Parts: sequence; C-alpha cells; structure tokens
Amino acid sequence: MPDPNLMPEEVMARYRGRVSEGTLRNWRCLRIGPSFLKIGKSSLYPRGELDRWDKSILVVCRPTRALPLEKSAPPE
Repeated sequence: MPDPNLMPEEVMARYRGRVSEGTLRNWRCLRIGPSFLKIGKSSLYPRGELDRWDKSILVVCRPTRALPLEKSAPPE
C-alpha cells in the first residue's frame, strides 16, 4: 500500500510542476494552501488533505443555456 503522505517533490509532481517547492514553502509559512504535517524538519502532505484542498479551489462553471435553433429560410 502506498504511503498516504506525500513529500513536497511528490506534491509538485501531482500538480505537474505548476506548484514549486518554494511556493509550497511560502504557503506553509503563511498557513495557506493545502494542510500538511510537520514531523521534525519534514513536511508531509496527506493525500486526503490534498483531495480536500483540490475540491476547495475547484472553479465550478454554470452550464450554458441551450440556444434555440434558428429556422432557416427555404432556398429560393
């Protein structure tokens, strides 16, 4: 069974390099971003907390209205 906690490098890979290690470090300092565990000098990110954070930052779009089809004029 894989470890349920991710190291910062694994979190960076999860977000395809769009979140850097420096960003994670800044977020930890400011207490924003995903929740983490601090064990000694190590910071670990529980998978469940990352999933929860993903849901909290999800941008929900409203569905588009169905536009009525225009009746075309019969060809002349």
